[in-house]
Parts: sequence; structure tokens; C-alpha cells
Amino acid sequence: MKTAVLGASGYAGGELLRLLENHPVFVPTHVTANAHAGERISSVHPQLSGLRDRAFASLDYKELAECELVFLALPHGESAKVVPHLKSNQLVVDLGADFRLESPHSWEKYYGGDHAGTWVYGLPELKGSRDLITQSKRVANPGCYATAIALAAAPFLSVTNASDIVVVAASGTTGAGRTAKVPLLGSEVMGSLTSYKFGGVHQHTPEIEESLGRLSGSEVKISFTPVLAPMPRGILATVTAKISQDLTASSLRSLFVDTYANEPFVTLLPDGQLPKTSSVLGSNHAQLQVALDTHTERVVVSIAIDNLGKGAAGQAIQNANLIAGLAENSGLLVGGLGA
Repeated sequence: MKTAVLGASGYAGGELLRLLENHPVFVPTHVTANAHAGERISSVHPQLSGLRDRAFASLDYKELAECELVFLALPHGESAKVVPHLKSNQLVVDLGADFRLESPHSWEKYYGGDHAGTWVYGLPELKGSRDLITQSKRVANPGCYATAIALAAAPFLSVTNASDIVVVAASGTTGAGRTAKVPLLGSEVMGSLTSYKFGGVHQHTPEIEESLGRLSGSEVKISFTPVLAPMPRGILATVTAKISQDLTASSLRSLFVDTYANEPFVTLLPDGQLPKTSSVLGSNHAQLQVALDTHTERVVVSIAIDNLGKGAAGQAIQNANLIAGLAENSGLLVGGLGA
């Protein structure tokens, strides 16, 4: 299947190309990066030695029209400019934020500008989402933090106060994109942790609240503190909420077992084992652990994902497999790299 990857010079775009090298059906035929057009792909992504003879192209709408599948790995606001040029029968997965939100007000508040519209939200593990994705041609890939937090919170919504969910989540520097910024220099990041965009201003906040609100059928509110961690990739999130009914540790764990028993990319770890980012590095997997804090009567969930895997490129391919009618795990069989 002829496949386009637009914005392939970024971290998520590079991870898409890495995974697509081993995909049995999707073949990247139009790979664009306008600022790097004409440069060898391997000069920007040295790990992609299999593409050392290929160069990035400029966006060509004639070539794009020949592709059956399109991945948009573009900066926020740019996907909406490309979509009007696409054919109605082309399959599209947008890794950006342009079509994630339902609320125009939330878009204006957190991103600014005009709201482009809403596509099916591509987190298959949320109840009811897989069928919607499979029936769609265009899917909005979730944000990396949003993926981790929604997967952690979804099983406990029915037994907690969903209007007071507290999250602290640390992410590697690739989550901030490839644009050069002083706070992301190695000298600034190494040996240091810092929070950022806290106090309800992080752009993933409304996305998380909308996705969990659809699931619970009631209002969801998130207090979210993101943390920049001194590592290239990975997310470790701690998600807590006050319980709203009598609950035991066993019954709480059963909610997670039941939710993810048949999900190939989400693993509830055995008791006593905690998630770590190295275990999911380079994969489309999420690992989580759950506990009941009886002292404060709160559910506590720890979850690890790779922000470029399950948080971006891996999930994009998972969604593309679904809308293309392929096995959901096509091209995604690899596990994490480990320590």
C-alpha cells in the first residue's frame, strides 16, 4: 500500500519510518520534510541505514494523491492546511493535535486559531473506540501524555471522583519536538528535573478530559503537572483519584485485569513489579501497576510508555492497521529494549 509520511524529519516522523521499514503492507513512497528537502534521510535519522539511498522530498500534491495511506507528522496547525487537498477515499492518521478536540473553545484556549474539526479519537484500548476507528478513514492520533494518562485512568473512573484526578508525569526531551530550544540543550537537561506548563495550562489537558469524559459519561477534570526528564524518550506517569465507594485492593486490581485482559499492547504487571520506561523503549507497549492507598483513600496508578512509540508513531501504525483492515499488530510485534 503506497504510503506518505509528511513531516518525516521530526522525531515522530523518524520513528514512523523506522517502524514502516518492517511493515508487511505499508510502503513509504512519498516522504517529505520541506526544510530538509533533497537531504538524505539517513543524514537526519542515522539509525535508518536502510533508507541511506533515499532523500526527503518536498510536498507534492500529485504524488500525495497516489498514496492510499497518509501519515501527517506535522507541527500543530499544519495538518489542517494539507487535509483539504486529500481525496475522500484516502486513509489518514494525523499525529498532530489539529483534529483531536471536540470543543472549539478548548482549541482556541490551548492552541489558538480556528478549530479545524474533530476526527475519531485513535486510542483503541478505550471502550468503544476500536469499532469507531475501524469504521473510519481519518483518525486523530492521541498525544503522548494523553495516551498514558487515559490508559491509566480509564479502568477506575466508575469507582472514583473523576472530577478530581491528579497527575504527575515525566517525559523525555523528544516530547518537545526537534526544534532547537535553550531549555532542551544537553547542558540544561542533564542531571536535572524541572516541571513545566503546570497549573492547568498544558495543551493535553482538554484532550484527556474529553476522552475520559466520553468514556465515563460525566465531567472529568485533571490536575496535570508535566516534568521534563533527562532522557531522550519515555513517559512515566503517576495518576491518582479519590475513591467514591468501598473498595479493596483486590477488587481495584480486578477492574484493570478486566479492562486490559485482551489488549496486546497494555500489560498490567504482577504485584510488586513497577513500570519503568526502559522496559517499553522502542515499542508500542504500555506497562502499568495499580495500588489502593488506604491512608488517603486514593487509587494510585503508575504507567510507562515510549512517547515516540505508543505515544506517537507506534500508535499511529496501530490505528492505520485498523482503518486499513489489517491485523492490529502488523509491523508492531517488537517488544521493549529493556535495560
